[in-house]
Amino acid sequence: VGANLIGVNNRDLKTFKVSLETSVRLAKLLPAGTVAISESGIRSGYEVRKLKELGYQAVLIGESFITAGNPGDALKALLAEASSTERAYHATTCA
Repeated sequence: VGANLIGVNNRDLKTFKVSLETSVRLAKLLPAGTVAISESGIRSGYEVRKLKELGYQAVLIGESFITAGNPGDALKALLAEASSTERAYHATTCA
């Protein structure tokens, strides 16, 4: 592809439905050496951890922070959940 950065949009732009399965399905097609970003639909730290395990180096999160009562607290909670090792290995899918 020749790109240094690839974003995978989990939102269907025709229906606006969101499915993290898009990132799961496309992960194996991402070229080595590119920075892969999973975009939209990420709501939990466990999803972030699973996406990292699939090879994504970054996530784009908007709606879940915008709709949170306190976006800063929501970010702190998501990061704590993402770094937790206790339940992270029980997540088998992102959705």
